[in-house]
Amino acid sequence: MITIRKISAQETYTVRHPVLRKGKQIESCHFDGDDLDTTSHFGLHENDQIKGVISLFENNNPLFEDKKQTQIRGMAVLENNQGKGYGRLLVEHSEKILKTQNTPLIWFNARINAVGFYQKMGYQIIGNSFEIPNVGLHYVMWKKL
Repeated sequence: MITIRKISAQETYTVRHPVLRKGKQIESCHFDGDDLDTTSHFGLHENDQIKGVISLFENNNPLFEDKKQTQIRGMAVLENNQGKGYGRLLVEHSEKILKTQNTPLIWFNARINAVGFYQKMGYQIIGNSFEIPNVGLHYVMWKKL
C-alpha cells in the first residue's frame, strides 16, 4: 500500500542522502529553511517504508512576479524505486496541497537529468543552465497552478 504523509526534515535524509548527496556527509542533507514552520516535508511510503521525499519551501524567486510562491527542494526517490511513478505522485500531491493554499506558482532548481521528467508534468524552463557547486548543472523550472 502506498501512502504520502507529512514527515520531519530529518526523516527526509534517508532518501536525500543516497540520491541527492551520495558520497557526501549526512549534514549536507540539511537545507536552509528545513526547520521553518512554513516548510513542509512529505514522504511516500510503500508498506510503511519510505521510498521518496519532497519538501515545500515558501521562497520567492525574483524571476517571477507572483507574491506567493513555493519552491520544491529535495525531491527524490530511492534508486531501486525510480520508474514506478512515485516521483509523479509526490509532485501531484504537492500541487494539490498548494492549490488548497492558493499558491499560484511553484518553482525549483532541476538537475539536468530530471528536466524531461518535469516537462512531462507541465513544468517549463526559464533562463539558462547554471551550476550549483558540488551538485551539478541545473535549470530553474516552474508552473502556474
